[in-house]
Amino acid sequence: MQPVRAKKHLGQHFLHDKRVAERIVESLPADAYKDDLFEVGPGTGVLTDFILAKKTVGFYGLDLDEESIAYLKQHYPAQAENFIFCDFLHYDLNTITKNNFNVIGNFPYNISTQIMFRVLEYRDRVDYVVGMFQKEVAKRIAEKPGSKEYGILSVLLQAYFDISYLFTVSPGVFNPPPKVNSGVIRLKRNNVKKLDCNEVLFFKVVKTAFNQRRKMLRNGLREMLSEEIISNPIFDKRAEQLGVKEFVFITQEIERTNPDLIPPQK
Repeated sequence: MQPVRAKKHLGQHFLHDKRVAERIVESLPADAYKDDLFEVGPGTGVLTDFILAKKTVGFYGLDLDEESIAYLKQHYPAQAENFIFCDFLHYDLNTITKNNFNVIGNFPYNISTQIMFRVLEYRDRVDYVVGMFQKEVAKRIAEKPGSKEYGILSVLLQAYFDISYLFTVSPGVFNPPPKVNSGVIRLKRNNVKKLDCNEVLFFKVVKTAFNQRRKMLRNGLREMLSEEIISNPIFDKRAEQLGVKEFVFITQEIERTNPDLIPPQK
């Protein structure tokens, strides 16, 4: 069987440089290979080669392209059952494993942020993520407060993970080559088991604030703020100026003064 071709509708650019592939796989720490591991979007298996040299039991390749899955099953017959045709964004991962798991992949550009929101759903079971994104997205995820690139995903992921931008990858190592550079980042679960506020409300506060990021928080969050707290100087700032701790504080204040807004915890 010939190697599969990239499916444009999936936004996939297949990596063909094995040196880059090995570097990505080596960016996942050795202890991460003790847990189950999901490779999202394995494509033609360029990362898979190096992953299976480290781990064969508890490895799962998940891809939404049937042609890729068929190729991988034939190319890696000993692990054929571990390549699963499914949508990582919506598939019930508990049907694959109920254990803790880590995530690695050359992520399709058009769903890479959705993959990270999916990781957040399973944050209590994920210790590490190593992934390749469009460079702009990778930088945004790792960005610190005060930058125009800093956004919703920056805050939400940094609440639960320590994030490192590792290296940049040029277009020429992909087939077909994208029009932009790519970036590889690593997420490591931090020691925060649970935020010191209602986490569902925290997510809502962050999303609402950044959806109106040009406004001062006093205006962007007005419907959530009581008269008691609206004059606090923190609301003179814009969303991009605040870190996780400040958003936790705002959420706590909304909980304290406007309890009708508190949603049930998931």
